[in-house]
Amino acid sequence: MSSKSKLLARAPSDAAVTDYDRTHRDLYMRLFDAADVGARWQDAASEILALDPADPDTYAIWASHLARARWMVSDGWKQLIGCQP
Repeated sequence: MSSKSKLLARAPSDAAVTDYDRTHRDLYMRLFDAADVGARWQDAASEILALDPADPDTYAIWASHLARARWMVSDGWKQLIGCQP
């Protein structure tokens, strides 16, 4: 993963789409799709986030990014296409 796409320990929780969200929108969609088909969190963390599931911080990183992905699908996308400020 390049330094431009470096993962934060916690995805943003702002009510507005952030630059981080814009940079990571493809990653969010991959996480959302993986969860939708029932992928194990360990597999998604390893394959999508390039994190070691054995690391004690990995679950929290995965969970916060999946939560943000879900927000992007339910609300954030409207801001990305200019429907909301």
